Amino acid sequence: MVTKKRLLIYAHYYVPDTASTGQILKELAEGMLDTFDITVICVVPSYLGTIEDKYKMQKYYKENINGVKVLRIRVPEFSKTNKMSRIKNILGYFFGAMAATFKVGKQDYVFSISQPPILGGLIGVWGKWIKHAKYIYNIQDFNPEQVLAVEYSKNRLITGAMMWFDKFSCGRSDLVITVGRDLVETLNGRFKGKNGIAAKNGVVKKAPKSVLINNWIDEKKIYPLEADHPKVVEFEKQYGLDGKFIIMYSGNIGLYYDLENLLKVIEKFKSGTRSADGREVVFSFVGAGSVLDKLVMYKEKHHMDNVVFIPYQAKEDLIYSLNAGDVHWCVNAKGIKGVSCPSKYYGLAACGKPVLGVLESGSEVRCLIEETQGGLCCEPGEYGEVEKNIRWFIEKAGSGEVISMGQRGHEYLIENLTREMSVRKYAEEILGC
Repeated sequence: MVTKKRLLIYAHYYVPDTASTGQILKELAEGMLDTFDITVICVVPSYLGTIEDKYKMQKYYKENINGVKVLRIRVPEFSKTNKMSRIKNILGYFFGAMAATFKVGKQDYVFSISQPPILGGLIGVWGKWIKHAKYIYNIQDFNPEQVLAVEYSKNRLITGAMMWFDKFSCGRSDLVITVGRDLVETLNGRFKGKNGIAAKNGVVKKAPKSVLINNWIDEKKIYPLEADHPKVVEFEKQYGLDGKFIIMYSGNIGLYYDLENLLKVIEKFKSGTRSADGREVVFSFVGAGSVLDKLVMYKEKHHMDNVVFIPYQAKEDLIYSLNAGDVHWCVNAKGIKGVSCPSKYYGLAACGKPVLGVLESGSEVRCLIEETQGGLCCEPGEYGEVEKNIRWFIEKAGSGEVISMGQRGHEYLIENLTREMSVRKYAEEILGC
């Protein structure tokens, strides 16, 4: 009997938390169990800030979830609107994960993701050193580039230190896995000097070995449903969407999506606007995040009755909410190209829905949309083009042209972007690093 190699995964969040990275890592870990003996170090369930009483009694909690060994760290509760409580929570994970590393035995590989920013990479380097293991750094988002793109901080001392530390993590990795072709360019760009490679004090620093592996959705759990499916109809009736032409945003309502300005574009489409097939047009936002309250206040102040805010849906119900949308937003703020990749696209394609993209040219998801002709795209900040594309979908509602967009995206996903394909690539690349 061949002994499996041991793989340690550092995951800030893991199921049952609803963070998208936690869900991806669950599917990745469970999908690689045939290849690796896997242990995950993560926090107790706390993505929304609160912690159940059963996780407040001990410092560590051991669980086994579908064959994956999970070591959870108790962290302080926090509020997403209170920066200090958020920082305490993140640092609780960071130092707790460092200590927990001594509790999981010998490991052959250590895997971490770029969450929390900077600290995710540093934890991976720590694990490599302590376990004398190969280190794989999975970059979902680049920081400080993301911080700078949305002007979350303009302190050059802080962002400069962030860049030094994350380049340090990249440089100490045996393999960097990114989730977009534009992110590969960003990684290589970090290490480029005048001659294509960076040098300091005469020491040449080449970009680390890297590979692109797309994120995914479980296409066996998220797939196209008929418009009259009872659960889809139930969702629509619950939130007053039945009989409407629904332009939907589903996901994190946070800093990186320019949603406040997009809401101003939506305001141009007055309540009572009807689509070509006679349905009233409604814009729905499904999710939560740091700018949700601002969007709600703007809606109420401007009496935008055709805008509906809906809470996050349970994972098992996501298929019904996504299928309710006739057209789906997939957006990023300007400057996010090469920095972050909106994984929500994979769920939209899995449901066979056309996409209203507000994404920079050359970014991974915009390339996928344009290559499949699966929607309409424009640059972030081009609000006139955003309005024009919304109007196009309204005027083409119910047509074969719109339906075919969604079908092409779905067909491409099934052929090239399934969960099984991506997970297999991860296992092969980790073993080969």
